[in-house]
This record gives sequence, structure tokens and C-alpha cells, in this order.
Amino acid sequence: MGAAEELVIAGVIVVQYREKSANAQRMLEIARKLRDGYWRTSAAAPHGPKLIMNDRADLCLAADFDGVHVGQDDLSPDSARKIVGAKRWLGVSTHNSRQVREAEETSADYIAIGPVFTTASKAKPDPVIGLEGVRQARTLTSKPLVAIGGITRENCCSVMDAGADSVAVISELIRHPGKTAEEFLRILG
Repeated sequence: MGAAEELVIAGVIVVQYREKSANAQRMLEIARKLRDGYWRTSAAAPHGPKLIMNDRADLCLAADFDGVHVGQDDLSPDSARKIVGAKRWLGVSTHNSRQVREAEETSADYIAIGPVFTTASKAKPDPVIGLEGVRQARTLTSKPLVAIGGITRENCCSVMDAGADSVAVISELIRHPGKTAEEFLRILG
């Protein structure tokens, strides 16, 4: 749990638990450790981040997370909402204008768009949409827009300038999570 603690202490306010290879029992075990993490009693971050479960509405409930994020091949947003209820966050990944328009019509609380740039965190990524894809998505939704895919310290400001409300980062955080998160937050200030 060291990386998650570093992120929270650095000031990250939303952490998504994304696991593509573990079984449900192992995922739930890790999720509960995240939920009960160090930051829950830390003076540095007394309330902790919002915890989002990737793909699994059932594990979101079982781990008492704050929300679930579904992709195009997961449960539909409406089905996920029925499971997690109205009080938890629901996010939806989108990769083109049609999907953004469809997500806009759901009860999703936010819409993720991407990959904006080439990404190594997915085995079979969707086609890169570039900054123009973010700009187009912004015109199609009034919901918070999260840019995903290949976001770095060097390109994050251009993504925000294109219309994203926030960015999701994986690869850039792996080696030095806390320090890198602090740099992102300073840059995005």
C-alpha cells in the first residue's frame, strides 16, 4: 500500500483501483486494505481520497468504495448504477464521439475520454484520439471530463487546455508515486 499512501499524502484526491489479472477474492482483499489505509487516520490526509473500483460494481459495494468506473466492455452504466446506487460515483470510459454522446445520456457522474496519447498501460488500447478528440468530447458533454491515456507531466497542461477537467495517470506514477504526483499537482496548480 506504499504507493497509494504516497499519492494521498502528495494531495491526490481520487484513487482508482485497477486490477486486470487477480481473482475477485484477491481484489477484494486489496481493496479493503486500500479502504482501511494509513491515510484514514493520518493528519496529512484525514479523510483520504475518493476510492473508485475499476470494472467491478460488485466489488465496489463489497469494499465500500466511493464509486465504480466502467469501460465499454463492462456492465452498462445503467446496470452499474443499479448496483452501486445513487450516492456512489459512476464513471464511464469513452473512446469516440458516439460513446461520449451515449455516456452523456446516462447517470454517469463523469466521463473519461481517451486514449489521448499512446499508452502502455493497456494490452489492446483503443485508437489515440489526440487533443482534438478531447476538444470534441468537451463540446458533447457538460459532465466532468477526465482525460486518459499517455498523460505525462509534459503534456498534461495541453490536455487541460483542450477541455479536460482532470487527468488520469498510471505509467508516470509507477517509479516515484508521491514525488511525481506532487509535480503533477504543482504543474496543474
